[in-house]
Amino acid sequence: MACENINENTKKCNCSYSGCARHGKCCECIHYHLAMDQLPACCFPNDVERTYDRSFAAFVKCRS
Repeated sequence: MACENINENTKKCNCSYSGCARHGKCCECIHYHLAMDQLPACCFPNDVERTYDRSFAAFVKCRS
């Protein structure tokens, strides 16, 4: 299924992983990361996102 919002999503996506096949495909990204007990890049500030630690613990730490 094609993503109708991929152009707009891509502009907003802060994922810094250059090989990401889900860049701009929010539904796929969320499913992928939640299945791995992680959160997607968009849940993190850019400096934390660049560490690639997408754990829930990293999320809590950066938000507290």
